Amino acid sequence: MKQHPVVSQAQWLEERKELLEREKALTRLNDEISALRRQLPWVKVEQAYSFDTEHGRQSLAELFSGRNQLVIYHFMFGPDWEQGCVSCSFWADHLDGLSVHLAHRNITLAVVSRAALQKLLAYRTRMGWDFGWVSSLGTTFNQDFGVTFSAAEQAEGAAFYNYEMCHFPLEEAPGLSVFYRDEQGQIYHTYSCYGRGLDCLNTAYQLMDRVPLGRDEQSLAYSMAWLRRHDGYED
Repeated sequence: MKQHPVVSQAQWLEERKELLEREKALTRLNDEISALRRQLPWVKVEQAYSFDTEHGRQSLAELFSGRNQLVIYHFMFGPDWEQGCVSCSFWADHLDGLSVHLAHRNITLAVVSRAALQKLLAYRTRMGWDFGWVSSLGTTFNQDFGVTFSAAEQAEGAAFYNYEMCHFPLEEAPGLSVFYRDEQGQIYHTYSCYGRGLDCLNTAYQLMDRVPLGRDEQSLAYSMAWLRRHDGYED
């Protein structure tokens, strides 16, 4: 770490107050963006999706568990993978404990992957999680919501991810999709985000952004080269 300025408490307070004004502006901008997010038009979900769950085969409507709003985290776990993605596992560490609070705001949280249900549940047990996890294996759900790509799309650099054509190196990608179910039972897709749009779910990164060294990933081969599953660190 380079030599950092050391100042008096009074000077620190002045500079901290200046930064606070920027932080407040960012908070107000975030509130504005959240309002715009809620004003987005909706798209009817016409496809009759179904999933393998701990409670048998369930429709997308049944994943709402009687509530009007459903948030789905698209967890990278392909059918042939032996374990879940390390970065998605990092994000999933922050999902436990949320469901009970979200349920009291008319929101159901579910995690969806393409691996077989037995694999998902075994990995969930290993990792000590308890959120609801379902399998979309045998459906087009992941493809339709922009988180699974064919071999041809990967080879041709023609994957449509995060609202643009790009080269995505894997068959699976992370994402978040939101749905609303009205009183007549019609389901609408209201929002999806990908890539850095998922940072808001990761409390660890939010805390790293507030310490002197930040995420400290600049010198690594890639940004999360340091990361292990929480049961995979040597210490």
